[in-house]
Amino acid sequence: MATVNKNLSVYDKATIPNAKDFRFGIVVSEWNDTITEGLYQGAIETLLDCGAKEENVIRWNVPGSFELTYGAKKMINTQKVDAVIAIGSVIKGETMHFEFVCEATAQGIMDLNVGTDTPVIFCVLTDNTMDQAIARSGGEHGNKGTEAAIAAIKMVHLGR
Repeated sequence: MATVNKNLSVYDKATIPNAKDFRFGIVVSEWNDTITEGLYQGAIETLLDCGAKEENVIRWNVPGSFELTYGAKKMINTQKVDAVIAIGSVIKGETMHFEFVCEATAQGIMDLNVGTDTPVIFCVLTDNTMDQAIARSGGEHGNKGTEAAIAAIKMVHLGR
């Protein structure tokens, strides 16, 4: 059952490991950039709020959500990051494109999590409407970018 009108992005900083010694990569889809920029803002603000140093956060852009897997893989292999946050937004249209992109992106990110020792956090909104995406990228339901940043910090801490 979905939660209605609840901001799910509230966190207690006292319960989150300090991220000052962690290095993060953020790969951001340029498609639906109004949404992905909101998600990025939530992620970067949260990482910094939890102690990450600005110089230890690397951002790369990719054309769309489908390309997030390649961007995350390349970042893992070249940038010595402790975790990658993959940010995208796919909004359902009239064709099967939505299903193909969502499934491939989720599978690709899962494959990276299984095949590498670097956590890759799935921060890809897969919404039916633009209004739903807005509500989850800084709107009434909070910001999934914030939630992805907390997950990244916790996963790096777990790995150490």
